[in-house]
Amino acid sequence: MHDDAICNMVDLAFAVSGPALPRDHRRVLAHAVDRALPWLASQPGAGVHPLNVSAGGGPQALLSKRTRLTLRVPRARVAEARALEGTRLDLGGLALRVGAVHERALLPWGTLYAHVVAAGDGIDEIGFLQMAGDELSALGITGRLICGRQQTLEGGALRGFSLMLDGLGLAGALRLFEAGIGPHRRLGCGLFIPHKSAAAVGLPP
Repeated sequence: MHDDAICNMVDLAFAVSGPALPRDHRRVLAHAVDRALPWLASQPGAGVHPLNVSAGGGPQALLSKRTRLTLRVPRARVAEARALEGTRLDLGGLALRVGAVHERALLPWGTLYAHVVAAGDGIDEIGFLQMAGDELSALGITGRLICGRQQTLEGGALRGFSLMLDGLGLAGALRLFEAGIGPHRRLGCGLFIPHKSAAAVGLPP
């Protein structure tokens, strides 16, 4: 891969453990990370990926051994973000212990996916695609937009749609990693990851 295909952001995946955490945990997790890394909120494009938890409808969710706390941070702040290793985060009175960290490079795949891109109340799929298309155009990113299901999170306080972008070029994929779209990065919104069926852009076969 060429040097100009290096993304300015990386994902840091921390092992985590704890008995349980609130099922609607995005806001309390963001606040806990803010207390530990107060600089993160001011970094453009930085964010906190949602935690994978057990399915169910109760107020608390169980963690699996494979659950990771994943932060998207600028390369220049990686050393500071690693300070989270070995700490305890308070999530609404439930302790989340943060363990070893693994750095994941963001490679320019041709298909990227966001679990949820935040949208305002009353925005339907057509309005959402228009909003997303306008934002992508402003970033100079072209590709095919595939809207997924509508999602209501955090007790109805957070709404949006999942979104896949296909046919991305190398520069567009890197820009989408770095900028994302929509608001609420620290709540896990608008953060794109490679889709498992995607092929890498600009990489040798």
